[in-house]
Amino acid sequence: MAAHSSRRDFLKGAALTGVGVWVADAAWAQDKSPNEKVNFACIGLGGKGDSDTADAARYGNVVAICDVDEGTLNKSAAKYPNARKYTDFRKMLDEMDKSIDAVTVSTPDHTHAPAAAMAMRMGKHCFCQKPLTHTIYEARKLGELARDKKLATQMGNQGTADSGLRKSAAMLKAGVLGNVQEVHVWTNRPIWPQGGPRPEAMPVPGTVAWDLWLGPAPERPYSKEYHPFGWRGYWDFGTGALGDMACHTMNMPFMGLDLRNPTSVQAQTSGHNQDSFPKWSIIQYEFPATAQRPALRLTWYDGGKLPPSELLEGRKAGGSGSLIIGDKGKLYTPADYGGGGELLGGASPVEVTFPQSPGHFQEFVRAIKGGEAAMSNFPDYASPLTETVLLGNLAVWADGKKIEWDSKNLKAKNAPEVQHIVRAEYRKGWKL
Repeated sequence: MAAHSSRRDFLKGAALTGVGVWVADAAWAQDKSPNEKVNFACIGLGGKGDSDTADAARYGNVVAICDVDEGTLNKSAAKYPNARKYTDFRKMLDEMDKSIDAVTVSTPDHTHAPAAAMAMRMGKHCFCQKPLTHTIYEARKLGELARDKKLATQMGNQGTADSGLRKSAAMLKAGVLGNVQEVHVWTNRPIWPQGGPRPEAMPVPGTVAWDLWLGPAPERPYSKEYHPFGWRGYWDFGTGALGDMACHTMNMPFMGLDLRNPTSVQAQTSGHNQDSFPKWSIIQYEFPATAQRPALRLTWYDGGKLPPSELLEGRKAGGSGSLIIGDKGKLYTPADYGGGGELLGGASPVEVTFPQSPGHFQEFVRAIKGGEAAMSNFPDYASPLTETVLLGNLAVWADGKKIEWDSKNLKAKNAPEVQHIVRAEYRKGWKL
């Protein structure tokens, strides 16, 4: 039996026989045998990657680290001196195959899917930052791959583990608002340059492997406007304000109202050059009726746009939040994560039960060791949420045209011109 298969079987057995291992945070950090710890390889170490790697170290062993920026890589290596260093995740996975149980992927959006898919095809469990992928097609494929390989997976939308979010979603499922007709979700993003011309070329810093940073994206000259932060505003690398934040702010209504498989989407925007996302957008999704709720409309706002103030009954919208409107009242949740909601318009709270989380990353480690799947696992939750979110960018690209969506086949029925946004072509040398 391969060494990594033996480790996986041992980890699963340890979880099934050790009930107490789930009781408290301290129990995770005090595994008595090194063999009980999960061996992680961490891809992308800057920004959110820093805290994701710290989580991996807290609940396991960080045995390999990878970043295309040697400055970031060396800074992380000082924290994890026993981890092998790489700038190319493909080489890391090939060389460290038998030493790795799981990976974290915390790179720019356009390299999420190539890194996650390669690791999962090798049988590695996968934690990936939000949005799960750069394109709708990639989101569908990662969900299918995780299910086929029977792997533990989780997307990094941490609010999914929050009791406040889960309680609000449970109340929606229990009918606290009656029949929901409208959902409004907004964000204070973008907080990076967006909607302007392509920046001028600059010399590549000596610490940056620019070709590796580009990954599957088309070649273009380096600019500090892309790395390390502003890439979110460019179609080739990011997913704009919608992709950056909707996996957080749309998360609670998605959970409570099962907002999957929209039938159409349409956007108003400030206009864009098909290189950078617009300065602002308002996107309307239409969702068909399900067995649990009637058809409804969701409206997304970014770039300073907000829902009509009269809908909030005197409350201030703030930088981000959500408002859900039913025939028995409203639920207003301020901020990004969907917790701390306030019932308006005569709605009264209802008693609900919901599963408590041991903590977001702890859910992932629990699943690796054979326990219950993480709530935001790829097949059942993160992939369909990401598909719904990223569908809005088809409408943003079309800028006014209503997109009729075939969710089963991932096709815009009336707009073949947006299909390259559904599924992008990869540059030579990169694959899903």
